[in-house]
Amino acid sequence: MMPRLSAHMTVMHAAAQKAAKRLLRDFNEVENLQVSVKGPGDFVSQADLRAEASLREDLEKARPGYGMLMEESGASGSEKWAWRWVVDPLDGTTNFLHGIPHWAISIALEKRLPDGGTEVAAAVVYCPVNNEMFWAEKGVGAYLNDKRLRVSARRELKDAVFATGIPFAITSATNRMAFARTLSTLMPQVAGIRRFGSAALDLAWVAAGRYDGYWESGIKPWDIAAGMLIVREAGGYATDGEGKDVVGDTVVAANPNMHPKLLEVVQDGLAAAKG
Repeated sequence: MMPRLSAHMTVMHAAAQKAAKRLLRDFNEVENLQVSVKGPGDFVSQADLRAEASLREDLEKARPGYGMLMEESGASGSEKWAWRWVVDPLDGTTNFLHGIPHWAISIALEKRLPDGGTEVAAAVVYCPVNNEMFWAEKGVGAYLNDKRLRVSARRELKDAVFATGIPFAITSATNRMAFARTLSTLMPQVAGIRRFGSAALDLAWVAAGRYDGYWESGIKPWDIAAGMLIVREAGGYATDGEGKDVVGDTVVAANPNMHPKLLEVVQDGLAAAKG
């Protein structure tokens, strides 16, 4: 049975669903969007900016004192925030601009701890095309719409399907080398490796048991903060490349059986790339 939504989660659901309505309209008219280029293979469109503006307006209205970290506009609000929204208004922009129906809105709510550290307390990853709302709150569990999520139970690499992000034009040489090493090690051992183009959904799909694990380097906090909590609340592990429970430049997420194996291979790739 799905628990009653908290006040925070109610705000997050409503903000994501409102922004999604305009994104869906834009997606159906994607050929008319005006696109500016931030860099090779890294685009920002009117759709991103409108969605971010919508999310900012609704989140600020509901919680006016909270900080913000948003993909397009960066950090805002007090540096001494007690709570902060971490938002990617459109994760999977390249998919979106090519008419590929695999993209999502990602919202994480970060909490400042008494010791000065932080933790993600609540998370939403919403895929409007399929009307799939992945969400979690710390200690409450992870859900897809109203269904409780659990990571997969597979134990053997030969049975595993992993997701990843393939390096592209702006990827650093070190991350390209690390990826090549990791991929060449895993390919002969696993059932499959997938690249679908949305880090937020990759993590949500690990939580749902669709993937057995996911790794990627050169990643940003707004891409993965929400998804990592959803994986953990679904019974999985989500760490950085050192195996720490923090949001870092590298993410490794998997069910409890696969995480140590995947982490070892990713660490080997990172070490080899750094020489």
